[in-house]
Amino acid sequence: MFAAALAIALLTAQPQTTASRIVLVSTAVSGRALVDLGVDDFVVEEAGATREILDVHIADYPIVVLLDNGTTEIAAVRDAAARFVLRVGERSVAVGTLAEPGGIVATFDDDRAGLLAAIRQIPAKPETRLVPLDAVAAATRVIKETGSPFSAVVIISNRAIAPAELGSADLLTPILDSHATVHVIGKRPAAAPDADPQAPGVSDVLREIASLTHGQYTTIYTSASYAIALDRLADRLATEMMIQYLAPQGAASASGSDVRVGVKIPGARVTGLGVSR
Repeated sequence: MFAAALAIALLTAQPQTTASRIVLVSTAVSGRALVDLGVDDFVVEEAGATREILDVHIADYPIVVLLDNGTTEIAAVRDAAARFVLRVGERSVAVGTLAEPGGIVATFDDDRAGLLAAIRQIPAKPETRLVPLDAVAAATRVIKETGSPFSAVVIISNRAIAPAELGSADLLTPILDSHATVHVIGKRPAAAPDADPQAPGVSDVLREIASLTHGQYTTIYTSASYAIALDRLADRLATEMMIQYLAPQGAASASGSDVRVGVKIPGARVTGLGVSR
């Protein structure tokens, strides 16, 4: 409350010269993640100038979980998704599906009980084609309504998606423009983790989407590994922190490469960095 009041006071006093901006960081020392940090533990530099830090807190940006329901293994996918939703705590979560028509089945307005109920009711559609771009685009639309500077889409995938399956790629542009990070947990054949089992040698489009959005692509080989991989992703997300700072109005649209974050703890270092638009 105090940090929020301070931010409002400063912005009111200097409306023409300052703006609030947020960076997303992960920090670690000797391989151990650090999260019990505050305003005095960080330093932010933008375009070579030190900025005043207003607030530091554990990342709470929204997440959309998309389930691959075009599989007979839907029970394992549903169980893993439900476990992930519980593990990420109180942050805003929505749920959607990949099988046509694809889209959101539970929104950020649903409580945890509603989300879990929606997940349990997702049907298997093994004979239905997957529409991952449509599903991710729907996810970014509901994320945009939150106004959050950061967001993530988590795809639980049972098979690779070949480029020929995508149809029109027009939806890729708005997905990239949303700046949402797409993480993929993909079950793939052990002999060819990046290939569609129905079309050996074809690259997985989901890997490309994860790469383009600076997300994590995790390959698994058994249904039991869905939950393990999602646990690790949830633990990784839990180590991210959001730092709000003041910057000259003209610097608000500066590129992320102009921003540097340091941590004032011996041996500690910043292991990940993202900058809001």
